[in-house]
Amino acid sequence: MADRVKALQDARAKNKAGGGEARIEKQHAQGKLTARERIDALLDEDTFQEVGLFRKNRTTTFGMDKADMPAEGVVTGSGTVLGRPIHVAAQDFTVMGGSAGESHNKKVTEQMFAAVQAGTPFVIFNDSGGARIQEGIDSLSGYGMVFYANVQASGVIPQVCIIAGPCAGGAVYSPALADYVIQTRKAQMFITGPGVIKQVTGEEISADALGGADAHQQVSGVNHFVADTDEEAVLICKKLLSFLPQNCDEEPPIVDLDPDMSYDPEIGAIVPVADKQGYDVRDVIRRVVDCEDFLEVQAGYAQNIVVGYARINGRSVGIVANQPSKMAGVLDINASDKGSRFVNTCDAFNIPILTFVDVPGYLPGVAQEHGGIIRHGAKMLYAYSRATVPLITVILRKAYGGSYLAMAARDLGADKVFAWPTAEVAVMGAEGAAAVVFRKEIEAAEDPAAAREEKIQEYRDTFSTPFMAAARGLVDEIIDPGETRAKVAYALELLAKKRKASPHKRHGIEPV
Repeated sequence: MADRVKALQDARAKNKAGGGEARIEKQHAQGKLTARERIDALLDEDTFQEVGLFRKNRTTTFGMDKADMPAEGVVTGSGTVLGRPIHVAAQDFTVMGGSAGESHNKKVTEQMFAAVQAGTPFVIFNDSGGARIQEGIDSLSGYGMVFYANVQASGVIPQVCIIAGPCAGGAVYSPALADYVIQTRKAQMFITGPGVIKQVTGEEISADALGGADAHQQVSGVNHFVADTDEEAVLICKKLLSFLPQNCDEEPPIVDLDPDMSYDPEIGAIVPVADKQGYDVRDVIRRVVDCEDFLEVQAGYAQNIVVGYARINGRSVGIVANQPSKMAGVLDINASDKGSRFVNTCDAFNIPILTFVDVPGYLPGVAQEHGGIIRHGAKMLYAYSRATVPLITVILRKAYGGSYLAMAARDLGADKVFAWPTAEVAVMGAEGAAAVVFRKEIEAAEDPAAAREEKIQEYRDTFSTPFMAAARGLVDEIIDPGETRAKVAYALELLAKKRKASPHKRHGIEPV
């Protein structure tokens, strides 16, 4: 037995060495961790239980029968993060460039389905040269298995992809099907690389400009977080998981705090009374949440809307807020996509949603109309109307027209609606409304300019306040801004056991 155990230990050591010392050093020279180092950084110490260390592929063509590919180029297994179990996979670039073949992808899908059965999150580190060409159609079949598993797991368990190296071709669709993508600045992600693009279209572009972390954060919106290093990506992943439940049947974890719910005398000064003056809505968010701790999601994309996670009285909450400092906080195509997807994700994982409203409308323009703002904007209406989690809305200032409805209005299912005294709930701004409602009176006046100003003020006093909405029952309370944190915290406790039944259906038809 001692000889057998020694042989086992030697075999383990050989396979855990991956592609060997030279390739590991090359990985380090590029400022990247190896697959096993990434897993060790993510998981709690000494909790990793590896599966499939001795897995082999069955391909014999093109020299594959003689190829040495420890662990099939991907490390898989389970462990714990902050004491909670997860399943994990990490592609090993030191083994044949982390190329993905049939057996490689089977290892990944087995862990994904194991995560679904166990009810744990699944995290994968992507670092691969792409499909293993030597395996031909078998490698494509493997990708298909992964995509199918992504969809089956969707909404059941949290799925997080950390893009820590190249991710090209068909491989990019697994991250696209996941819930969250964290991309390092050492990584690129694209369907076709710069060489193919130049050959087909004549366009010249670098790999980073095409598919780097900043490109996908600021332009395409494909990733949700950007990290400078593998270590930073791991920290982001850990913090993200801390807000999420293990699966769709569990509640998010509650952190035991002794939070301060006292009156805040400073929060009201953040929002200017003048409706055309900008401010950073994140300053409001930080004063309402616990410890001013807010994890913003897609911070560089569609910056006219802010989404992210925080805690209030120890409870996880998803936050959606218009951002008046960017494009006046209007809703456009990208903001609607970003906001609606975040609402859907929160709803899938039992996370209450707090919405801060200061929205002047949908962005006008030919490009927006031809780009489909109608169907994209409808995504916000659909997401909030479908949501079954607690919905709490705070109207800070402007809430005009259809965009008011799209930001979790009472009629779309909001459970609690609060309004600050600065709130303006109306069909449109006073200037535009007065020009329509009082057009004849203004034109007939001896001094049309003075008459216009008078009618604008008349409309503003009548409709551009929270009192008319409160009179109609569309606002539950008009509150002192300093009470906001305490009011929201109480509402979250009150709605903690909310249950909302939906009509029987196979599934709805979401606007796309």
